[in-house]
Amino acid sequence: MLRPWDFAISLRRSSKTAAFLQIAHAVIDEIRRGRLAPGTALPGTRELAEKLGINRKTVMQAYQELEAQGWVTSQKTRGTFVSAHLPEIDMVDRPTKRRAGMPDRPSFRLVGAAPNIPLTLPEKNVLVFDDGAPDTRLVPVDAIARTYRNALALRIGRGRLGYGDPRGTEELRSALSGMLNIERGLNTKSDNICVTRGSQMAIFLAANILVQPGDSVVMEELSYPPAREAFRRAGAEVVPVPLDEKGMDVDELEKICRRKRVRAVYVTPHHQFPTTVCMRPERRLRLLSLAHQFDFAIVEDDYDHEFHFTHQPMHPLASDDVSGKVVYIGSLSKLLSPSLRLGYLVGPRSFIDRAGSEIMMIDRQGDPATEGAITEMIDTGELRRHTRKVMRLYGERREAFAAMLAHQLDGQIKFAVPDGGLAFWVHFDMDLDRLASSTAKLGLTILPASAFTTTPRSIDAARLGFASMNISELRRATDRLKMAIKG
Repeated sequence: MLRPWDFAISLRRSSKTAAFLQIAHAVIDEIRRGRLAPGTALPGTRELAEKLGINRKTVMQAYQELEAQGWVTSQKTRGTFVSAHLPEIDMVDRPTKRRAGMPDRPSFRLVGAAPNIPLTLPEKNVLVFDDGAPDTRLVPVDAIARTYRNALALRIGRGRLGYGDPRGTEELRSALSGMLNIERGLNTKSDNICVTRGSQMAIFLAANILVQPGDSVVMEELSYPPAREAFRRAGAEVVPVPLDEKGMDVDELEKICRRKRVRAVYVTPHHQFPTTVCMRPERRLRLLSLAHQFDFAIVEDDYDHEFHFTHQPMHPLASDDVSGKVVYIGSLSKLLSPSLRLGYLVGPRSFIDRAGSEIMMIDRQGDPATEGAITEMIDTGELRRHTRKVMRLYGERREAFAAMLAHQLDGQIKFAVPDGGLAFWVHFDMDLDRLASSTAKLGLTILPASAFTTTPRSIDAARLGFASMNISELRRATDRLKMAIKG
């Protein structure tokens, strides 16, 4: 039987203890420490004898001794295994009591509290209305495999799989620069871009570069929890500002700026997270004006720019920024797969250089082969072709889900079909935390508004992501939601 570990035993030739007993004691010690769990296969007698340079009969004698004591069991055709029913372990003679496995809690102090970020993990037979994740079953596996193989071969041939630029490869930064300039109206060069492991890393970097303890950062009263926690972790006071059907209330933002020294404003203007509303052009211009007036940075998170269904996507705030007030964050995670971990941070060169220095302290750099593969997908148009394909499918799911909600839950919910993004914001006439508990019993997960509030308050709404489920799954999920509402 093939084992993924190397069984290590050292025999002391000068010891008065017989070799077979040394082997037996070593095995018992490994079991006591929890490193050999019940059911674990031991090396064959011939294999272990050859490794230790001893007679096979000595190993057989050791295994017989272990079996006699109840530590192992032998199966003629399969081998020797740690017993499923171990003898009671006597710890009297041991100077330090050992436990099987690692303890649940360390003996040292943990500083601070864990970030308050909702986590939804896949479970068998459970459908999930997530926060707007893509359907990873649509990943262009063949294209990624081909471009990855090409990138790997090219870099091996040129000896370029070692340490490189922490900001990302020059090729990918140039490709991203071209894409952003042509499709989103930005005015960038490769030195204005830092490749990150997803948009969350970009947010974390921006928070640590822009904020120091005691600074004020403004976020909408409903916003992206990991961004909120990133700014708080950097020491900022997170100040909520209201929002409505036109986006962030910039009049209230101005009032906050007159009361506090605001260092940064975090926004998701294209598809507001979580409510999905698009910030109106007049408010965008006003926000830029306030940034100049009160000298704060705007952190624009354009997390799913491509997914706009009713008209051409609106250009980012960063496209109108001529004086370096906007830090722009984007990602390819929703377009391809979250597991590829490809985001980017865009800003003035000195800001990007600083981001590269920060990356040197946390993970040194990204994966040059993956970055090469994505570069080829952008340059050859493969990424654009994939975008068109998933846009069509997600558009169909958006329309189907809107029809299901209207038909199945008519009179019990209120919602507007979002112009873009991969989720709906739905208002319910009942307590959402109670509804979430009811749906969980029916094999359905929902994310109530309480997961997104900057300050605790009750909002009877939920963000229901539709893209990660096909139409059949959406229908089953909607049926379960209806059952939970009826109680």
